[in-house]
Amino acid sequence: MQRAQIPVYERIAIDLANRIYDEEFKVGEKIHGRSTLASEYKVSPETVRRAIKILEDVEIVHSTKGSGIVISSREKAFKYISRFSNLASIKDLEKQMDSLIAERNKLEEQLLETMRKILDYSGKLRHTNPLAPIEATIFTGCSHIGKTISEVKFWQNTGGTVIGIKRKGELIISPGPYASIMEGDVLLVIGDEKTYDRVIHFLEE
Repeated sequence: MQRAQIPVYERIAIDLANRIYDEEFKVGEKIHGRSTLASEYKVSPETVRRAIKILEDVEIVHSTKGSGIVISSREKAFKYISRFSNLASIKDLEKQMDSLIAERNKLEEQLLETMRKILDYSGKLRHTNPLAPIEATIFTGCSHIGKTISEVKFWQNTGGTVIGIKRKGELIISPGPYASIMEGDVLLVIGDEKTYDRVIHFLEE
């Protein structure tokens, strides 16, 4: 792919040209020193020097001893980046990534909120709906801590089926018979109207 063939220093030059065109760096202003840019882009000062040299060659910036690197032309920055119109700049990719991360976080929050509502609603219907899960907390000293659901013969002893485990703020759905029972777990169990009492009695044994 063409993007992969572009050297790092040239990609930095493209990104700096974009930042100049976006007026993050304005004409007449000094750009950051090479060491600062090297730290920002996580490359060596030599890589930054080569990027700046490209921008100097197309007269986007100029540098003199004692004056540092000064922005010369926004128009020439536009002409330079137009040559790479089919490429996304580093800055554009970062914006896209930030947007995707924010969207993912929002979806995760919505999913957790929906799950909380389901559990809350199910709890209110515990005595009217046999498929609504009951919650049973594994307290310190429970004899079943460290054992799997299968090992303690959970279904045989209680008539209930573990459909989920709330553990340290996370929800494990359909944990299966080989899931271990840990201190502090909240077991989500479905069964008939007598299941809750049997589960509590079983865990207190």
